Amino acid sequence: MAAGTIPITVELSGGLEILFNNVRKFDVELPATTADGSASNIDYLVKFLCDNKMTDPRRELFELNNTVRPGILVLINEADWELEGEGEYKLQPKDQILFISTLHGG
Repeated sequence: MAAGTIPITVELSGGLEILFNNVRKFDVELPATTADGSASNIDYLVKFLCDNKMTDPRRELFELNNTVRPGILVLINEADWELEGEGEYKLQPKDQILFISTLHGG
């Protein structure tokens, strides 16, 4: 882990992996703080993923109004993100974040 970074694991399911070059699981190191000095949170992770990992130009299929779009279930360490503060959850080292699309048509 580099100084000032947070290593986390991101997993994608339900068709979201298509937006990320069919990669279902990857490790990322995020800055511990954002440009404005606040702690990195889920909303920052969503922006980071769109800016740095997403290979599909259809950003709106993953992100809407600076957070995940409706229809995407987010689990933080196997718990619903609603229990953890949703987009405001401050990321911790070794967090496991799972994004699951519930709109995959299956």
